Amino acid sequence: MSKILIKARSGDFTGELDSSAVSDTIWLSLPRFFDINMLGSMIYFECPVDVDVKGEQITKMKTGDIAYWPKANAVCLFFGPTPLSGDDGEPVAPYPVVKIGELTGEYSALEDAGDRQRIRIERAF
Repeated sequence: MSKILIKARSGDFTGELDSSAVSDTIWLSLPRFFDINMLGSMIYFECPVDVDVKGEQITKMKTGDIAYWPKANAVCLFFGPTPLSGDDGEPVAPYPVVKIGELTGEYSALEDAGDRQRIRIERAF
């Protein structure tokens, strides 16, 4: 697992990426700034990768999941319910994504990161 540090205006957050080609490509490209969009309690941002995205494409996620959205070339951070969530409150992606990692530690303040704001993601060791 490759560790990451996410720096937003609402604080610093940690995560771990799996050992997939997508995750490795993203991790090796860090540090980088990203302009984010918010959809409910999901942050997503464009992050094109030049590798084949492999893995099961799903929409039903768990709070804390990090995923790659192949159709949009975007990374998604799920930290709570999304507009498509059911009664269980678990996030649902608007389109199929591939899980590539998990947020670790406390991440509820991602809610205050702000739509159309800038975040920095860097490698953590």
